[in-house]
Amino acid sequence: VISHERDLLNNVVDHILHLEGGKTTLYTGGYDSFERQRAERIAQLAAARAQQDIQRAKLQDYIARNSARASTAKQAQSRAKALAKMQPIAAMSEDPTLSFDFPTPTDGLKPPLVTLDMASVGYTEGQPILQRLNLRLDPDDRIALLGRNGNGKTTLARLLAAQLKPMEGGMSAAGKMRVGYFTQYQVEELDGNDTPLEHMTRLMKGMTPGAVRAQLGRFGFSGEKATTKVGKLSGGERARLALALITRDAPHMLILDEPTNHLDVDAREALVQALNAYDGAVVVVSHDRHMIELAADRLVLVDGGMAREYGGSLDDYTDLILGRNQSKRDGADGGAKFTKKDKKAAAQDRERAAAQRKLVT
Repeated sequence: VISHERDLLNNVVDHILHLEGGKTTLYTGGYDSFERQRAERIAQLAAARAQQDIQRAKLQDYIARNSARASTAKQAQSRAKALAKMQPIAAMSEDPTLSFDFPTPTDGLKPPLVTLDMASVGYTEGQPILQRLNLRLDPDDRIALLGRNGNGKTTLARLLAAQLKPMEGGMSAAGKMRVGYFTQYQVEELDGNDTPLEHMTRLMKGMTPGAVRAQLGRFGFSGEKATTKVGKLSGGERARLALALITRDAPHMLILDEPTNHLDVDAREALVQALNAYDGAVVVVSHDRHMIELAADRLVLVDGGMAREYGGSLDDYTDLILGRNQSKRDGADGGAKFTKKDKKAAAQDRERAAAQRKLVT
């Protein structure tokens, strides 16, 4: 199995063959087990490398002090041979392109950012896709939109991003709110003949070259990467570029519609960490359960032409989709109410999780 889906790997495979630097390493267990083992291996190699550096420094110091003295020249020569035979322990490489750093808005806005009041939305007059929408988004909200394909998750995301207007009902938004809206279409529409630097320069017109390169650098496009033709970039790199472009003005809210489609597991983890560090509202549409669990604390179910708070867990939602427990559908209607205390606790949990992951990466 070749997959970027962490949950699939955890539930299907019992070994992971990891390719890195032209070499393969076999780990037992699923992906979570692989991640733990690799983190331990990195820590062990780092400790061994640090110890070797100390030994190397001692040998070099002895050689420098004793080579010229006749009484110790032979010992110094012996240590020089030992130093020459010492094979350096290479540090495990970290991919510098696994970089996501969403700029935080400096002009914070008071809640609510967006309010929907009995709103209907669609593409053809008189034929709404979603109706009777009642939803409020605050600056500290982290919302995942759940629902089967075709139920209207993207339509709701477009409404929240002001790409669509309500057919009926009301929608209000903070006047100075900036929104970063990501879709797969943006990745596909990037000009393959242009470079990331050229794309960003056009959109950040009037900004200094340093500011343009700083925004690119937040997403791993520094040095030669910034001047590489987009057509030569991987799918994951193009997705990162699209994210860099839509966040160039430090938005107050991120709306991400399937942001992980082109990202491998490591890049997805980096994205989760960046979302947890981002100081703004997040609305995400994703099939990546791991991402939803770590980056969202509110679930909104889009189903039956409506969208409502879902009070169950992701396990409950899975049961609902598979029809294993019809009573779980009732839980979707009731909804969970998140207080400021709940949101603060969830944010602290995300920060702790992000800090712990950084210790092993």
